[in-house]
Amino acid sequence: MKEFSKEVYLKWYEDMTMWRRFEDKCRSLYLKQKIRGFLHLYNGQEAIPAGFTHAMDLTKDSMITAYRCHIHPMAMGVDPKRIMAELCGKATGTSGGMGGSMHIFSKEHRFYGGHGIVGGQIPLGAGIAFADKYFDRKAVNICFFGDGAARQGSLHETFNMAMNWKLPVVFVVENNQYAMGTSVKRTANHEDIYKLGLGYEMPCLAVDAMDPEKVAEAAYEAIERARRGDGPTFIEARTYRYRGHSMSDAEPYRSKEEVAIHKNDDPMELVKHRILENGWATEAELETIDNKSRDFVEECIEFMENSPYPDPEKIYEYVYAQEDYPFLDKLEN
Repeated sequence: MKEFSKEVYLKWYEDMTMWRRFEDKCRSLYLKQKIRGFLHLYNGQEAIPAGFTHAMDLTKDSMITAYRCHIHPMAMGVDPKRIMAELCGKATGTSGGMGGSMHIFSKEHRFYGGHGIVGGQIPLGAGIAFADKYFDRKAVNICFFGDGAARQGSLHETFNMAMNWKLPVVFVVENNQYAMGTSVKRTANHEDIYKLGLGYEMPCLAVDAMDPEKVAEAAYEAIERARRGDGPTFIEARTYRYRGHSMSDAEPYRSKEEVAIHKNDDPMELVKHRILENGWATEAELETIDNKSRDFVEECIEFMENSPYPDPEKIYEYVYAQEDYPFLDKLEN
């Protein structure tokens, strides 16, 4: 794996500060009703995509995740301007403005969603890995899901088949401790979600996911195991979200004091501390990076504002693949 150099840490800091500002700006746009529907923010969990993409081969590995999906594609190389446009339903968005917040997608960057069905992406991630193995691509799929999705039956079916066929997939539960508003403590008689892998003799472990270095180390070992044909790994990435489950979440299930305690482990502050500790940048240089991130997010907003909404007639193109689908003529008339 690439070393954790000055360049890596400075890139992490630049990426993570931009990601955080991007999500904060999304919150503002939602309150202004420019983003409609659902909106699930990623604040606090930034070390996970930072660490994983450091360990991945971005020329061939792929990623799939749930509906908290704005940051993962950015880490894979998708243009944040197009993501912002998609969030606001503009034609320049990643899905032409037809997907919205929960359905970011990029075939070019091998980012396959953005899935609104809880746990729906788990068998799909294994399916992508099956295709990679079938076509001998030497590629690995990273399949993310939340702690709530870990209770879905499809997880067990998928784990069984993935181990049986030794599929090149890394399953990652982003355990931010609350599935919507229900604590992990209340959903099972144990809190160590990673142990679900033991029933399938799948290598499994928990990792401090507020530290991108620890995430990258665990990710690299799992990815290399999958790439050499030894099958999947199950990683429990223990993290914490600083915002509610979605914009409609009043957060009655936790206190402000609890959130404040977890903010002491903010991954952005950890990265900043290590940069300063190693003398890789000064406070003033980091402030310049902060300003650059702020300006770039404003450019994303400007791009979105100047983009058109999709042509209403486009709606039919994404419903029927078959041009002569029965009854389409009646719809048109």
